[in-house]
Amino acid sequence: MRFRSRTIREEPEINFIPLIDVLLVILIFLMVTTTYSRFAELQINLPTAEAQQPPERAEQIDVAVDAKGNYTINKAAVPANNAAALGAALKNAAGDMKDPVVVINADANAEGSRTGGHSP
Repeated sequence: MRFRSRTIREEPEINFIPLIDVLLVILIFLMVTTTYSRFAELQINLPTAEAQQPPERAEQIDVAVDAKGNYTINKAAVPANNAAALGAALKNAAGDMKDPVVVINADANAEGSRTGGHSP
């Protein structure tokens, strides 16, 4: 014997709309009551370097060659059109220096043929 009735059971439903409403209210409450700190207002004292300047060489001759092949020795233009004239200008710049250091700064496109050199 069967005592159960043949009624159709309804499946339980979960309604998410009230849950979403509650979560939105909580989210709005948190956004309104939260204070945001500004890190841009921090006062920071950065360390400073206290390095000494390297000593300038007293016995130094600076030679510069530009792209057109013009020479300057110690920031003075030199009308050197051959190796002998350039050598004389270097001896004049050296004066009575015992063992001068010659620093040459040349442009990558400098002409090397004016003083007897060769172009790359």
